[in-house]
Amino acid sequence: MTKIQKGTDKELKLISQIVDLALDKKAVNIISLDLRGLSSVSDYYLICSADSEPQVKAISDNIKNNTLIKPFHLEGYEQFRWVLLDYGEIMVHIFRTQDREYYRLEKLWADAELLKYSDEITKKNSL
Repeated sequence: MTKIQKGTDKELKLISQIVDLALDKKAVNIISLDLRGLSSVSDYYLICSADSEPQVKAISDNIKNNTLIKPFHLEGYEQFRWVLLDYGEIMVHIFRTQDREYYRLEKLWADAELLKYSDEITKKNSL
């Protein structure tokens, strides 16, 4: 995982845990958007992509089943094109790549601070 953004310890720990769990199942193009001051719905959006519906399911299941805090609500789990896990202050969006390109949430929230995550650090440390 890369640089951590500002936020409460609880939020940052959960974001870090979710990013690691998504990376475990090969999620790509992982970003977080800091929506504090821009949205009354959530403080952060965490968005990632997968190339297939089975991969969207695997990422969703890994996050849902292994976070210390369980999501309050789950949407889209029946079709695995866009799954939403609602953790209150943090909304996790897991898209099939082509659906993410269609909905473009990053553009909708263009005023939000954007942070990208990757597993490059993990790869370097495991060599």
